[in-house]
Amino acid sequence: MNKVQVEILGLSASPSAGGAYALLLKETYGLRRLPIIIGSFEAQSIALELEGIKPPRPLTHDLVKSLFDNLGAVVIEILINELRENTFYARIKFEASTMTNEIDARPSDAIAIAVRTGASIYVAEDVMRIAAFVPSSDDKDEETEDESFKDEEDEPTFPKQKGETKVATLQDQLREAIDKEDYERAAKLRDEINKYTGSSN
Repeated sequence: MNKVQVEILGLSASPSAGGAYALLLKETYGLRRLPIIIGSFEAQSIALELEGIKPPRPLTHDLVKSLFDNLGAVVIEILINELRENTFYARIKFEASTMTNEIDARPSDAIAIAVRTGASIYVAEDVMRIAAFVPSSDDKDEETEDESFKDEEDEPTFPKQKGETKVATLQDQLREAIDKEDYERAAKLRDEINKYTGSSN
């Protein structure tokens, strides 16, 4: 089976999909983009790992990674291998006891595990040919990257402060969000902290 390596380009809310999220994959060595609609829990799980936010208790995908690790299994790659009736299907390829195995999974779960294990993400060429698109201009690429992991309707409001006071306030809000297990807000707060501290370096 011909397959194409992809990487995560962005993740954003999809109002037309009833609270679901749109995960946008980018062809690593090409121009094509593949959008996949995923659930809010899976989107949150992927975003938290990409943002480097560790919840106080392990999420389901953290638990799966721990199981792989404790069993001595290594996730090699995940492959989105099929599209049937507008539904994507995936497989997780892993090695355990010198034997290579594959298990079926939803693409969102497979990708959430891939970002935790560092496994490569692939899409079957047949799926790319059917569902992928090529952006019309480089400007749209930049716009997509700038708006990754943003949901304007749920954007938290940050106090207009200066210096260390603002960072301290944001960090307090971040700790509070994590304690309340409001991980979506925590991801946005962490992103804001990173932007602020990065601009002051």
